[in-house]
Amino acid sequence: MTSASSSTHQNTPPSPWVCRWAALIAPGASVLDVACGSGRHLRWLAGQGFAVTGVDRDAGALAGVAGVGTTLQADIENGPWPLAGRSFGAVVVTNYLWRPLLPTLLASVAPGGVLIYETFAAGNETVGKPSRPDFLLRPGELLQACAAPGWRVVAYEDGFLPAPARFVQRIAAVRSGSGADAAPGELPPRHPLQQPQLLE
Repeated sequence: MTSASSSTHQNTPPSPWVCRWAALIAPGASVLDVACGSGRHLRWLAGQGFAVTGVDRDAGALAGVAGVGTTLQADIENGPWPLAGRSFGAVVVTNYLWRPLLPTLLASVAPGGVLIYETFAAGNETVGKPSRPDFLLRPGELLQACAAPGWRVVAYEDGFLPAPARFVQRIAAVRSGSGADAAPGELPPRHPLQQPQLLE
C-alpha cells in the first residue's frame, strides 16, 4: 500500500451506521474493530472516548494508525484468533465478511455489549465489487447470526445505497447479560434510537 493510498483511506469518513449506533456502547467501553484497515473507525471511536483495539492482516494499513489504541497484525482467516478469551464492550465490523469467524465475533461481545456490523450483500454483483458470493451476505444472514438466545436486534437494514452504488446489510444488536435485562417489576433496558451529541 502506498502512502498516498494510506492517506486516502485515513481521510475516509466513518460509516454513518457506526456513528449512529455507537450510542449503544457504554461510555469508555473497550471496542474491537475487526479488519480495521487504515483505522477510520479506530480514530473516530477513540475520539469518542472508547478504548480501541484494531486487528488487520495488512501491516502497511496498520502503520497508518500507529498510536491510536492498540493494533494487532494477524491473519484471522488462516491463523488462530489473536484475542482468544477477551471480550469487548463493542465489536465493529465494516466491509468485511469471513463466515467461519461470525461465532467468534459474537462471543467476543461482552454481556451488555453491542455488535455493529455493516458489509456488502447479495445484489452487489450487479453494480461492482465485491461480486463473489463468499463476500456477500445472503438475505437475512446477519439477522440469523444474531438470532441466538441472549441477543436483541435493535436495528437492521438490507438494501441498496446509491452513492457509491452498493448493496449492504447492516445490524446493531445488543448482547444481554448482567444489568442488560430487566428483572420483574424493573424498567426494561433503554437502547437509544437517536444519535446523541458526539464529541468534536
